[in-house]
Amino acid sequence: MVLECKHVWEHISGYLDGTLDAAVLEDVQKHLEHCEICSAILDSTRNILILTADERVFELPLGFSERLHARLEAEMRGPRGTGEEIGEEGDS
Repeated sequence: MVLECKHVWEHISGYLDGTLDAAVLEDVQKHLEHCEICSAILDSTRNILILTADERVFELPLGFSERLHARLEAEMRGPRGTGEEIGEEGDS
């Protein structure tokens, strides 16, 4: 079965937790082999889990949440977002 990105995103937590059944795991792995966006989301999610596991506190740049949600909505709507990178504005 060929998965679209939005289907892979639904399984990222299960993929990282190792709870996917074998058929879904294989489909997700096949998708990740050729999809840079999903691979980046997987790496980012894995990094967030690593960073939050040690209970350190991080301060996000002003407006980060709004830019993140706008970017995710743009990615979900169609081809390659708005061209604005997350974290480029107001990172100080």
